[in-house]
Amino acid sequence: MPIAISLAGSCLLYILLTGRVPDVVVVHRMINGIDSFPLLAIPFFILAGNLMNNGGITSRIFDFAKALMGWMRGGLGHVNVGASIVFSGMSGAAVADAGGLGTIEIKAMKDAGYDEEFSVGITAASSTIGPIIPPSLPMVIYGVMASVSVGQLFVAGLVPGLLMGLVLMAMITIISRRRGYTRDAVFSPRCSAIPSSVPFYRF
Repeated sequence: MPIAISLAGSCLLYILLTGRVPDVVVVHRMINGIDSFPLLAIPFFILAGNLMNNGGITSRIFDFAKALMGWMRGGLGHVNVGASIVFSGMSGAAVADAGGLGTIEIKAMKDAGYDEEFSVGITAASSTIGPIIPPSLPMVIYGVMASVSVGQLFVAGLVPGLLMGLVLMAMITIISRRRGYTRDAVFSPRCSAIPSSVPFYRF
């Protein structure tokens, strides 16, 4: 049983049996608990992530990251991390990152000859950057519950998120050298992929 239903059921049972709490107070506390402007960011972030997934922007992000990082040894592993960093700045959730980019990244890495466990591991590890790089849904929830500035939390999460990405890329380079993974893009495909990956290029 979900925790919210358990807590609500026990509280309502106590109120009904004792009758010590006025009904108006119960309704007021329930409305006051969700009457928060920063909490509006949560459904809108989720909506934005779903719209981007359905609109095909995830494949463009992947192509853009491949154009920038595909030339490195173990290129698709670096592309995986880079795409997750970019997508984290749009969705703010690890589940949206793994669900939106995960299917594309794992399939591309397996088709390129990467081991399945390596592909899945990199995808799972890079998706954890989502709740750290702003905008972050857990930071919004924590900021509201603890009365902490959400903007300051976003600023505080930027450097750790980028540091996580750099550490993951360093590990990818080491593992790629040991397993003999090669580069996945050369200079000319990189140049041709960048214009099609940038949304405002046509303008």
